[in-house]
Amino acid sequence: MQRSEMIIVKWFCKDKKADIMNTGLKIFMILLVAAIFAAASSVAFAESRKEITVSAAMSLKNGFQEIGKVFEAKHGGVKIQFNFGASGDLIRQIEGGAPVSVFASASPREMDELESRGLIISGSRFDFASNSLVIVVSSDSSQRISSFADLASDRVQRIAVGSFKTSPAGRYAEEAFQYYRILPSIKDKLIFAENVRQVLDYVARKEVDAGIVYATDAKLRINEAKIAAVADKRSHGRITYSLAKIKNSSDEKLAGEFMDFTLSKEGRKILGKYGFRPMSDK
Repeated sequence: MQRSEMIIVKWFCKDKKADIMNTGLKIFMILLVAAIFAAASSVAFAESRKEITVSAAMSLKNGFQEIGKVFEAKHGGVKIQFNFGASGDLIRQIEGGAPVSVFASASPREMDELESRGLIISGSRFDFASNSLVIVVSSDSSQRISSFADLASDRVQRIAVGSFKTSPAGRYAEEAFQYYRILPSIKDKLIFAENVRQVLDYVARKEVDAGIVYATDAKLRINEAKIAAVADKRSHGRITYSLAKIKNSSDEKLAGEFMDFTLSKEGRKILGKYGFRPMSDK
């Protein structure tokens, strides 16, 4: 190969190498810009879609779910995640560090415990609703139950009730049993459940002769269960629902807005639809 030809070949290869490098650089820059755009979009989406977790007593499930939907509709890009369960179980989760922004209990005791441990934001606690304790039986039950005293009858063999330790409804039931002086005679009949909804399931499936739940729970499955008796208000502590913001909330402002809506006229109206009474009712 002549010298002139060798110079041309070297120039051609050098030029091609430069083109390849330039092309690679362009591709790298395109990918870099795309990655930056994707990251920015992800951040923008996260900022526009704020989210908090609300832990609430199981008996509040239907009412709070509706409140959550209305609240989200009024606050575009906001998401309320609910965690329902027995109030006693929920405070154990919060004490263990669960990422909860708002807590709603079915008893002052659980809220008192969180407050004593410094886990709720000072001044954020409100009592917002009350309820009644009732005996339910399956809708076609032939059991003749008209009072709590009737639970001691030999006709009643299995009674579903919430845990005395973790379920406020269970504690209220225990107080009622003691008030009517029937606890010793029915203790072997008791079938303990995690929460009031599980009690209601047992009754609806006819796995027990009777169950102790809140009046609001009984309203949810009127085709499967019916109220047989209502506990005397003097037989147990007042059923009080409390609401508070939890410290270290992922979004304290949003938590406050959710609470404000729940306590508003519209929020209380939704709760009233499910049978919850305002605290002003005696």
